[in-house]
Amino acid sequence: MASDPSNHPNSSSSSFILVGVPSLEAFSTCLGILFCSAYIITLVGNGVVLLVIGLDSSLRDPIHCFLGMLAVVDVVMVTSIVPKMLSVFWQNSTEIGYMACFVQMFLVHFTTSEESGVLLAMAVDRYVAICHPLRYQAILNHQTIAQIGLAIVVRALLFMVPLTGLVTNLPYCRSHVVPHLYCEHMAMAKLACADPRPSRLYSVVGSSLIVGMDMAFIAVSYGMIFKTALQKKSCWKAFRTCGCHISVMLLYYIPGIVSIYAQQFGSSISVHVQVLLADFYLTLPTMLNPIIYSMRTKQIRQAVLKMLFFRKVHA
Repeated sequence: MASDPSNHPNSSSSSFILVGVPSLEAFSTCLGILFCSAYIITLVGNGVVLLVIGLDSSLRDPIHCFLGMLAVVDVVMVTSIVPKMLSVFWQNSTEIGYMACFVQMFLVHFTTSEESGVLLAMAVDRYVAICHPLRYQAILNHQTIAQIGLAIVVRALLFMVPLTGLVTNLPYCRSHVVPHLYCEHMAMAKLACADPRPSRLYSVVGSSLIVGMDMAFIAVSYGMIFKTALQKKSCWKAFRTCGCHISVMLLYYIPGIVSIYAQQFGSSISVHVQVLLADFYLTLPTMLNPIIYSMRTKQIRQAVLKMLFFRKVHA
């Protein structure tokens, strides 16, 4: 006679418990307001960007395509975690279904890989636009942009499908209490009653390779941009624009790297610091991206004003 599936540790009827931010339960309401505000700003900012890019036929340059990709990734990323975070903070709804938990884990890490890829694509776009302006349209045509977008998605899938398989195949026969606000991979792997080291090692090595390569290519791109800008009269404008871009990238990459290694090796770092680091590196850049990348772009500012006031605004 077949066993009852509800008794299997990996059954879809099982569930996990998200405890929120350990030792900061007294601040749940305040933290909820903070993350809710960031979520609203993210949705409004990225929604406006997607709306104006979709409605304005003049916004079809490569950079606008990449900005649209970034906005979609940001919305998916925060939507996969923040609504559940708010239910934990405000309604004490800590339970999350087995399949829902791993779907959330997949979406979080899939979109973080995509975000890094899009940031790299945008850095390359700026490099071509500033260092090879006469060949810009020829190099970054629509076919190339589509290929870059497909490559970003495929890379994220190649990273996440094996990782998801490794984690979902682990037996969860002990505690189902996740000391986190969402189903983060490292926190999930630690709950397994089998050796989680293969999945944790895969995660650290894979994340390090993706982030390391992307940061290296971004650094080279902006280094070439600064070198070219120094030879032009508009160097100050280039420095200011690129400086803002780099600041947002550092806000994304540095907390992300610290979070990855802290959860793997930082046993001396308190759990609530690890949790908050993981939360802020997903929510803070997504809130700032539409402001720094999109609203500082002249064409998008004009398109937003045109949409708001129903008239063409000249620079």
